[in-house]
Amino acid sequence: MQVGDYAKYRVTGTVGKVLEVQEREGVEWALLDTYQLWYVTSLLDPASANEYKRVAYKERTHRATKEEVTASLEEGIEHDITDVSPSGAG
Repeated sequence: MQVGDYAKYRVTGTVGKVLEVQEREGVEWALLDTYQLWYVTSLLDPASANEYKRVAYKERTHRATKEEVTASLEEGIEHDITDVSPSGAG
């Protein structure tokens, strides 16, 4: 693996561009730009440029809006209430 190569992580299929290569304690690691994570190079396979799709960080993450969170909570509360059966003591 060399800086600038495209690589695919065998375990998940993640494809990225190699930004840096380092050896630590006899193990070679490569930093892929996809998630800014280090991968053991023995678990990376060469990839082609057409397998690589650079995705912006914003596209990989999703921030829920206040409305989405509120709607989700209300839906959960309504579901919980419908499961309650009345009972009384005495």
